[in-house]
Amino acid sequence: MQKYNKKRCNWVTNDLLEVYHDTEWGVPLHNDKKLFEFLLLDGAQAGLSWSIILKKRDAYKKAFDQFNPKKISTYSKRDVSRLLKNDGIVRNRKKIESAINNAKCFLKVKSEFGTFDKYIWSFVNDKTITNKYRSWDDIPAFTEESKNMSLDLKKRGFTFVGPTVCYAFMQSAGMVNDHIISCFRYKETI
Repeated sequence: MQKYNKKRCNWVTNDLLEVYHDTEWGVPLHNDKKLFEFLLLDGAQAGLSWSIILKKRDAYKKAFDQFNPKKISTYSKRDVSRLLKNDGIVRNRKKIESAINNAKCFLKVKSEFGTFDKYIWSFVNDKTITNKYRSWDDIPAFTEESKNMSLDLKKRGFTFVGPTVCYAFMQSAGMVNDHIISCFRYKETI
């Protein structure tokens, strides 16, 4: 698994996770469409492993109109029924309805702030928080920043955005650098 003798974070346990870890995880993300994609996927992940969601990512992209929040915000009960029959995604009614709801909320935030990026990065003062963890076990499930983000998102009507989901989102979007310090990506994402 450790190709080319590169030291990685110990959650990298298969090729799919390796590619994700080496190319996306922890890279500062400022594209609204990609931020929405990770918000949707992290909400779908709640209670599941990230590996499961990554395996279903392409199916999500197809099922949810390429993660287009404008289209998703117009989904009807018929779309919810369609998605509940799609075995390529997590068929959980609450998570599907949350994706639709969150698309609407996302568009409101984008309208208010100009970009979702401007809003969401304000929780880290527009700069990646670089942590110095030696082991994956040292990394918290949530932080004050993710709790604040969660509270504000919920106040704005978002769902499936608890502090732990928000922290996973922050890690995915590079708002925090949680690569362990011995990981080859640690210095590359600073």
